[in-house]
This record gives sequence, structure tokens and C-alpha cells, in this order.
Amino acid sequence: HTGAAYYVHCFVHQLQLTLVAVAKENIDCQWFFGQLAYLLNVLDMSCKKIRMLRIPQAEYMIEALKLGEIETGQGLNQEMGLARPGDTRWGSHYRTVMHVIHLYPSIKKVLFRVGKECKGVEALGAQTMLRVFTSFEFVFLLHMMNEIFGYTNDLCNALQKREQDIVNATDLLELTKVELDVLRRDAG
Repeated sequence: HTGAAYYVHCFVHQLQLTLVAVAKENIDCQWFFGQLAYLLNVLDMSCKKIRMLRIPQAEYMIEALKLGEIETGQGLNQEMGLARPGDTRWGSHYRTVMHVIHLYPSIKKVLFRVGKECKGVEALGAQTMLRVFTSFEFVFLLHMMNEIFGYTNDLCNALQKREQDIVNATDLLELTKVELDVLRRDAG
């Protein structure tokens, strides 16, 4: 590694850390990430709940294949998990948000089922999370964070490549800046 490569590598890491830190300073984003953490706690990924998540996801995949909504092939439609995001792991927040979007119908079914079939605190937690999970605020912030992380993830991935040239990196940085600025100005 050269000094310049090390610098770019550190810059990418700092970009990820900064993005997460800034997002968490926003009260709405704090709420969203708190609810996301609560969702992962409610689902806690015990063997029983993993099976509960797999069944509706498999049903969804079969239906989507029948309707031609998804393609088949090697490396496509891999099973997804719901890992906890880590502030220092590149792209972990983005992956978690993407997976929640992809698994949304299945997660909703599991929360409903746990709320109906379980007892006490577990049922109450699932019922509460289902209410939050289906709220406009949660769904809106889920998609907004996916959009923002998507823009910055492309830049981070490009900057981590060894063969990245400075002109291309500068162009990508400028494009990301423009995309985020358009998103910021588009108040709906």
C-alpha cells in the first residue's frame, strides 16, 4: 500500500463514521435507529424466529418468481439476515436498512404472529413494534436512509478500490454531493 492508498482508505472509513454520526444527531434519525435496534431485539433471531421469518420469505419468493418480478440465476435471491449495524463497520447500516426493506412483508408477518402466539412481554414487544413498523414515519425514514446510504455507499465502494484514480474519485465525490443536495432540496 502506498501512503495515498492508505489516506483514501482512511477517508472512506471517516466518511462512513461521519455519515452515521450526523444521522444520529437528527432527532428523527435517532428515533428511527432506536426503533431499528428495537426491531432487531424483538426479532432476536432465535432459531424459532429465524424459521418464522424464512417461511413467509420463501412464500414471497415463490409468488414473485411466478409473477416474474424477480430473476433466477446463480448468486441471485440469496437468503438475507438481519445483522445489527455497527458504527465502525462499513456499510453495515446500509445493509441492515436494505435487508429490512427486502424482508418487510416477512418481518411484518412474523411480528404479527409473535404478537398473537406468544405471551407477556414478548407478545407486547411484537405488537408495539408492528405498530411502529407499519407507521408512515418508520417506512418513510427507512426508505430515506436507504436512499442516502445508497448514494454514499457507491462512493465508499469506489474509493476502496485499489485502482481508483483521483479524477474518477473526484467525479464520484462531486456526483454524490449533487445527489445528496438534490435530495435535501426536494422537500416533496
